[in-house]
Amino acid sequence: MESNKKPSLELIQAAPKVLLHEHLDGGLRPQTVLDLAKDCGYEGLSETEPRALAEAFFAGADKGSLPEYLQGFGHTIAVMQTAEALERVAYEFVEDMKADNVVYAEVRFAPHFHTQEELGLDGVMTAVLKGLRRGHNDFGVRCNLIVCAMRNQGADLSLRLAELALSYRNHGCVGFDLAGEEAGHPANHHLEAFQFIKRSNFNITIHAGESFGPESIWQAVQYCGAHRIGHGVRLVEDIVIYDHKVIRVGNLAQYILDHRVPLEVCLSSNVHTGAAPSLKEHPFPYFWSEGYRVTLSTDNRLMSHTTMTEEYAIAVNQFGLSFDDLEKLTLNAMKSAFAPYAERVETIYRLIKPGYRALRTANQMPEPEDPYGSEEGS
Repeated sequence: MESNKKPSLELIQAAPKVLLHEHLDGGLRPQTVLDLAKDCGYEGLSETEPRALAEAFFAGADKGSLPEYLQGFGHTIAVMQTAEALERVAYEFVEDMKADNVVYAEVRFAPHFHTQEELGLDGVMTAVLKGLRRGHNDFGVRCNLIVCAMRNQGADLSLRLAELALSYRNHGCVGFDLAGEEAGHPANHHLEAFQFIKRSNFNITIHAGESFGPESIWQAVQYCGAHRIGHGVRLVEDIVIYDHKVIRVGNLAQYILDHRVPLEVCLSSNVHTGAAPSLKEHPFPYFWSEGYRVTLSTDNRLMSHTTMTEEYAIAVNQFGLSFDDLEKLTLNAMKSAFAPYAERVETIYRLIKPGYRALRTANQMPEPEDPYGSEEGS
């Protein structure tokens, strides 16, 4: 089998993967939602069987609108209000990553959404991190945590959450994020929180270019110091494309390219939220062909009914990526992870490269000309 031939779904599933953008409250197992709802007496679910519930979450999310996409989170957050529930969800996240051959993952959430009952912010963080650690011990997958503030909430709360993230930086929290509806809620309203994070030499990723245009991405990078951009799909509006070819690149898009700012692209979710009109019209192939630091993630596995294997399969089937390209995607993501440098290097050389090499050998595929390549094209 030639390495530039279309890889099978089985080969994609077996390949090592890295996930950078997934929301803890958007990736629960349907059965877990049902179990937790029963435990806490939550009666807001429309279905009582796992498959039907999964279909209901997906139907609610697949409307081409970010505000409608987010409505399902009211149900998952409602059942994630105890330490036991949070620890279980975090533990199962790691187990799910193992099943999908994800070798490193970062999962994010807004801790203040889970303080409606007896837990405070520290109790929430402790429970989630305990679940991730227990999962790592049992399944061997390193999963780190990112704290989210919300665009539509106050700057004082954002600063408090930034301080919370910093207080757990040596216990598995690796970054700070700003999520939520972009329109009417610019990132610079939370500037104090980001200045605090930057002065503390910590990591920043910001949802931008999902429901608003390039101005949102510019503000995230140039005002708030984002090291990565969550989604970033609408950066394409700063690129002139004619007859499926890039004709001109604007100053912002050129900056993102030149400075290797990673884009946390989530193909399925981007269509479900309306960030891209369809997979056919998704700008991913332009970002990829022009050499942007593109990564692929799931965003919300429950809401978008997806996995990392399925997102990689979309890239293969819709955009023609090869097995070599999937390796490059995985390396892009690991290079862009918020894990310490030594951990990134170890994961690349101990898990990702050997994993792809073993699959090439087993499937009689040649090594790529630039096997584990340079920064070029990454």
